[in-house]
Amino acid sequence: MALIKSISGIRGTIGGQAGEGLTPVDVVKFAAAFGTWVLQNTDKKTIIVGRDARLSGDMVNKLVCATLQGLGIDVIDVGLSTTPTVEMEVPAKKAGGGIILTASHNPKQWNALKLLNHKGEFISDEEGKLVLDIAEQEAFEFAQVNDLGKYKQSETALKKHIKAILDLPLVDVAAIKARNFSVVVDAVNSSGGFAVPMLLEALGVTKIEKLNCEPDGHFAHNPEPLPENLREISKMIEKGKYDLGIVVDPDVDRLALVNEDGSMFGEEYTLVAVADYVLKNQVGNTVSNLSSTRALRDVTEKAGGTYAAAAVGEVNVVNMMKEQNAIIGGEGNGGIIYPELHYGRDALVGIALFLTHLAKADMSMTRLRASYPNYYISKNKIELTPEVDVDDVLRQMKERYAKQPINTIDGVKIEFDKEWVHLRKSNTEPIIRIYAESDSNATAEHLAHKIIADIKEIISENA
Repeated sequence: MALIKSISGIRGTIGGQAGEGLTPVDVVKFAAAFGTWVLQNTDKKTIIVGRDARLSGDMVNKLVCATLQGLGIDVIDVGLSTTPTVEMEVPAKKAGGGIILTASHNPKQWNALKLLNHKGEFISDEEGKLVLDIAEQEAFEFAQVNDLGKYKQSETALKKHIKAILDLPLVDVAAIKARNFSVVVDAVNSSGGFAVPMLLEALGVTKIEKLNCEPDGHFAHNPEPLPENLREISKMIEKGKYDLGIVVDPDVDRLALVNEDGSMFGEEYTLVAVADYVLKNQVGNTVSNLSSTRALRDVTEKAGGTYAAAAVGEVNVVNMMKEQNAIIGGEGNGGIIYPELHYGRDALVGIALFLTHLAKADMSMTRLRASYPNYYISKNKIELTPEVDVDDVLRQMKERYAKQPINTIDGVKIEFDKEWVHLRKSNTEPIIRIYAESDSNATAEHLAHKIIADIKEIISENA
């Protein structure tokens, strides 16, 4: 069992003993801590709650909503929904915050409480620490019987979200409809199973083949939208006559695309393509995180804009986007952040912008992909045992490569002539992530394996 308390929320596996897994006791404790923080820091007594379709969602939802009511907070429960939908609903309802019940790309045994401020954006590092302190001290006071919060359900949030997307100037419904796209959707049996087809129909797409779109929480494959987990949709497109495949993770904030021949467009290139379209219509700046492809920088500079890199994590990218006044940004895991709609990763707006781009470009997926600078990222991770001092491992890696340019704002990023490697410990899992990029797949793989060997050597020497 696992329970990970981080500044972005609480994430854990369902069951086990309190404090060791995401048990009902832990859910109540952290929901109460966040509710207390909202009451202390805003004059608003409403919190929006939404969830993905994972098996534990209904149980966790009831615990969270009842706990917030117990604090005297009114709850608007949007039910089965997407992360970006909840993010948009918070300011729309003038709420004090939001809680999204999703463990994102983690397998079905996991769930989490993701915490939003009154803007519908993830709470900051400092705010997260305050919530953790409240939870640790159990410094919450529940309301008297006459002051309990009210509970109501809302079924309009997703419709409003989709309407806001359709109203964006750069979303061209007529162009999408004219292309008469034939699309396969893989939503890993979660919220995207109804959200993505609803969006596509609103965009005028009539040929929609649904794969794993029953939102029952029984994930048909590993829910992280990586190539090795998308063989089913790849084979389906390869055998059929489809223009593209659309894949989302359980809470619909990451978007992966599949080409018309069944090959992967590449999750790193989701943001590159959408940014290219936005930059064709508006000169401006872009932001992604340190682990994302340099292709975004190339596309941005070609269009006359400036690119900046942020530390990994949505809140860090959003902060950098605000600093740089970026018109598009996100993360290389398929996370699109389009400020004209809201400051949050949003697969739905990514789909609408991408389909407009593909329709207007009047070319196939493979031709569009070939139009971008070609880089390869080797994404790896090393699982750790509790006794490993990760910070010391990263420090020793920095010393080993001291002659190379090194960035330490988030882990250790080592620059080489035409390559880079980024090492960082995960905030949500006991692992070190190792990302390496080059203009050759073989070189990226070789670099990653060399770094992994170095890390294993350091761990062995320290054992």
